[in-house]
Amino acid sequence: METQLTPRIAHRNLPQLFLKARDSLMSHFRPILNRYGLTDQQWRILRALDEYSQLEPREICNLCQILSSSMAGVLARMEELSLIERQRVPGDQRRVVVRLAPKGDQLVREMAPLIDQQYEYIEQAFGQSIFDDLFTSLETFVAAQANPVVHIELPLTTTDAQLKIQP
Repeated sequence: METQLTPRIAHRNLPQLFLKARDSLMSHFRPILNRYGLTDQQWRILRALDEYSQLEPREICNLCQILSSSMAGVLARMEELSLIERQRVPGDQRRVVVRLAPKGDQLVREMAPLIDQQYEYIEQAFGQSIFDDLFTSLETFVAAQANPVVHIELPLTTTDAQLKIQP
């Protein structure tokens, strides 16, 4: 690794730390997902549907942190694999609800004990208190997003200035 320079940004890189923590955690679960032929996104959707029974695609996007531009393709693939079912909402044909198909339900049923066991191994390795503190901190952080945060006023950039000058 090269010599570390004096950083120009005073605060630590929290988004980068979140990504490293997520990747570290998921490394313990990916072998299970791979064994069953699932992607991270597909598993997040199956797990959400197992917890909520049925959801609209926009709700899945929000719960599973999947961009809406990707959602249609992911759901189409999952439907082709018979993991989920989509159904129009009676009385409002514009809306669709998604639920586990029997094959998806069976898959979650098979995977659940493996996922739970892996969580137990992680808790044993890191300690229950660290795990509990992490959950509490993250839940508190997410809940705090309801508080308004002032956004800085963005300065004009060189590109902005060039765009205004051109006829």
